[in-house]
Amino acid sequence: MLEVKNLHVSYGNVQVLHGIELSVNQGEIVTLLGANGAGKSTTLNTICGLVRPTAGEIHFDGEPIHKLPAFKIVTRKITQAPEGRRIFGTLTVQENLDLGAFTSKNQQRIKKSLDWILELFPRLAERRDQLAGTLSGGEQQMLAIGRALMSNPRLLLLDEPSLGLAPVLVRQIFQTIRQINEAGVTVVLVEQNARVALKLATRGYVMEVGHIVMADSAAALLENPDVVQAYLGAADL
Repeated sequence: MLEVKNLHVSYGNVQVLHGIELSVNQGEIVTLLGANGAGKSTTLNTICGLVRPTAGEIHFDGEPIHKLPAFKIVTRKITQAPEGRRIFGTLTVQENLDLGAFTSKNQQRIKKSLDWILELFPRLAERRDQLAGTLSGGEQQMLAIGRALMSNPRLLLLDEPSLGLAPVLVRQIFQTIRQINEAGVTVVLVEQNARVALKLATRGYVMEVGHIVMADSAAALLENPDVVQAYLGAADL
């Protein structure tokens, strides 16, 4: 479904991605692991068009997308729930969700997506008319994911969905990500909680300072001594 080939990205004179190569097959959950500053978020932002590569290519369903503007990439059925949630705090929950469907004119499809999202996240259904900025951190994360799903994506990019959440909410969010995947949405997941991410994922890539240094099945990475030492010290959830 997704192929990233020899991807280079720079911010000014500082190069942050150095020849990234990765692929994602339809139906998978693929996780990107690495320390802060490894280039994980930059990789996601480049896939969805927020950052322009200085070299390399990104193909989706065999078609190049790396020169398309971000709003065009959304119409190709790729969306992101960004790090930090980036919800519109002065708008209601419903208005945030409506904005997620801005590329669609099919009202029946929009209603179907909305009904599914409110089923996934009943808390959002209870707070549809509430200002998004007054939600708890966990509710805001639900809203960020729900807004991304409103465009009916085939590929969902999730950047640190568990950041700042209590363990009980982390479990809930990850259970929902599994449900989303089982409904047919392919997922690329950036997540600091490496153990939980690998238990959820099909495959994983390990990034260090803008390079892919390891790629394997999620099960194999969970058993890899280098991965265990570097990333799996935290207690299991």
